[in-house]
Amino acid sequence: MGRSSMPKPKCQPRLSQTLRERAGSHEALEKQLVLTSLETLPKQSNISGSHSYPLLSKKNWHGVYKNDDSSSCALRPHFILISSRIPAYEMVVESVKAGVVSVVYEHSVTLESLLYLIEKALDGQKAQSMGIFSDGDSREINLLQGYKIGVKNLLKPEVRDFWEKLGSYVATEKEGGHVDFFAPLGASEAGTEVLSQLSQLTGTFFTAPTGIATGSYQHIFSDWLGAQWGKAPSSIYFSESKLQTWSSFTDFLEDTLKGVRKQLCPLFKELQKSISGRMIGQFMFDTMGMSNFLNNQEIAQALADGLMELSKEDSDKPLEFLSYFLLKKCGKKIKDFEGNVIPTKCDPKTAFGLLMKERNGVEDNSWDTKSRLSKNDLNFEALINLERMLQKDSAEKRTRVVRELLQSERKYVQMLEIVRDVYVTPLKAALSSNRAILSAANIQILFSDILQILSLNRQFLDNLRDRLQEWGPAHCVGEIVTKFGSQLNTYTNFFNNYPVILKTIEKCREMIPAFRTFLKRHDKTIATKMLSLPELLLYPSRRFEEYLNLLYAVRLHTPAEHVDRGDLTTAIDQIKKYKDYIDQMKQNINMKDHLSDIQRIVWGCPTLSEVNRYLIRVQDVAQLHCCDEEISFSLRLYEHIRDLSLFLFNDALLISSRGTSHTPFERTSKTTYQFIASVALHRLLIENIPDSKYVKNAFILQGPKYKWICATEAEDDKFLWLSVLQNAIKSRMEK
Repeated sequence: MGRSSMPKPKCQPRLSQTLRERAGSHEALEKQLVLTSLETLPKQSNISGSHSYPLLSKKNWHGVYKNDDSSSCALRPHFILISSRIPAYEMVVESVKAGVVSVVYEHSVTLESLLYLIEKALDGQKAQSMGIFSDGDSREINLLQGYKIGVKNLLKPEVRDFWEKLGSYVATEKEGGHVDFFAPLGASEAGTEVLSQLSQLTGTFFTAPTGIATGSYQHIFSDWLGAQWGKAPSSIYFSESKLQTWSSFTDFLEDTLKGVRKQLCPLFKELQKSISGRMIGQFMFDTMGMSNFLNNQEIAQALADGLMELSKEDSDKPLEFLSYFLLKKCGKKIKDFEGNVIPTKCDPKTAFGLLMKERNGVEDNSWDTKSRLSKNDLNFEALINLERMLQKDSAEKRTRVVRELLQSERKYVQMLEIVRDVYVTPLKAALSSNRAILSAANIQILFSDILQILSLNRQFLDNLRDRLQEWGPAHCVGEIVTKFGSQLNTYTNFFNNYPVILKTIEKCREMIPAFRTFLKRHDKTIATKMLSLPELLLYPSRRFEEYLNLLYAVRLHTPAEHVDRGDLTTAIDQIKKYKDYIDQMKQNINMKDHLSDIQRIVWGCPTLSEVNRYLIRVQDVAQLHCCDEEISFSLRLYEHIRDLSLFLFNDALLISSRGTSHTPFERTSKTTYQFIASVALHRLLIENIPDSKYVKNAFILQGPKYKWICATEAEDDKFLWLSVLQNAIKSRMEK
């Protein structure tokens, strides 16, 4: 509906139109036409003009800050980059300290766009330090879409160029400057090599956490490689109590924020992402009522201990028992099973720290350990004692990581046993007593694969325990992990059946009232650690990232001549290959779901499902109409004829109209989309329209048949959009 035609101008023929007439339909000439259109676009800060300014040469980068000498160090700001790919990133934004300059960036932007955002935020200043809070692991940083920064690609021209320019925005190492990655690069050989190369490349000190915290972001609070500032880098940029809250509940917060974003983001559409993110983050912190939560933690801890003691006793007077327990505890110090000392009178900050430790599995208490794991099959008290023995040798870093491997494996097995004890055992018991809740066939579909995984990992845990009983510097763990890695077909069966398992749960819940009641009784209880059955089934897919981080850390602290090096490398290769397989499965499912969502909301949209197709970015623009193309560019008048939304995929651009509808008595509005056209990227031409008195932030998109004159709301949006679009077209042309 209402497609824009492409009339030939009566004068001043456009470059693209002239070339197209010469090119005809010849593929090679059409490709040259597209590339030529990209080359004519302006660069960086001159996006509003008709000609690009030359980029600074490398020898002049530091000259930009020639007036920013070391005497002004005290005035230099601290700067933090936060990726929107971080789970619940809004709460990270809200945790940023006053006075720290922060920028939230989309994962889909380009390296050039990211430099533009940094330069604009610093406004000619140098930063005393720069934090980069993005997705990543102990080997590489998932900085941007298509740019996982690691040893293999660090010296690629565009990547090297990016880091050299970024280094020019930060004080040198001599001036006390540093760049802080919040991914645990200090916990692997590959990661430390990345840090070393970046430091040499830029003359600025790069650092990252050295700790491994399985299943959480607690590595942020571990030691940082080479940090010499008297405090952890995390405390430079963030309120630590807020960051602790975020790191302890990331998964739950991200799930909650998906709904919050849908409700609040339309209201904040006109605001910068960093501002809207801070507002949403503040809303979440206020809703959680963390201040009350902290102040009541001492009482909650005492009551929890008392209730657990009561559950172990066969008391016919529970209230009297609980009262006596609390009186006895009053004014004394108690020790949990791990030997941690918890003051009965402590400030909220201390109590909160203890809560966060417990939440993230840093230490276990006695009731948690005993109630979750079968004493008959595994001697878990012996495991706890073994972990305590290894903890005494924590000065030896290799031992510390091995202890974490043992402890995290015990906790993983614990989560798998919850499925068996809380769900499988009662369902089989009901089946045997002729009061079946589920049929034998459905029980087999739902639980046979996860029980096989439990059996495999219990054996792996046994092998680890036996090896670590007499642990010393010369001992090895690589061969045990290699043996485990050769049996991963058990996991493959589970992942192949994973979609069927989830659909069977949904179908049985819907069609069998007894099963619906059963799930309602058991899901999200203390026995399941407040998780549902589908949430418990997530654990196998997450465990392999933890294995990989731990194995890299073990190898980092294993001498080159150690006999374990070879087996560790083999084990890492096995686990990495399997993790890549899981990641590919996740990516395929996520891309399929994302494409289905877009197809559903865009009315009249053709089928989007294509192999390897994925969404890069969505940009809202105004479509303009030129009233008279006979006059010169600077005098042309444009009228706004409708709103468009541009959906950029890695192989095509989908153009849709965007409408808004309101409901009586409601403040919020609904957005509707109508399909207009789609253009393959290798056939799309882009042309800049210079700013004039009558038009701002405009450009032309031109396909084989139609063209669209578009304008963004802000100059930044135009630059970021054209940069991403250029990059997508170039990537497509190279294939």
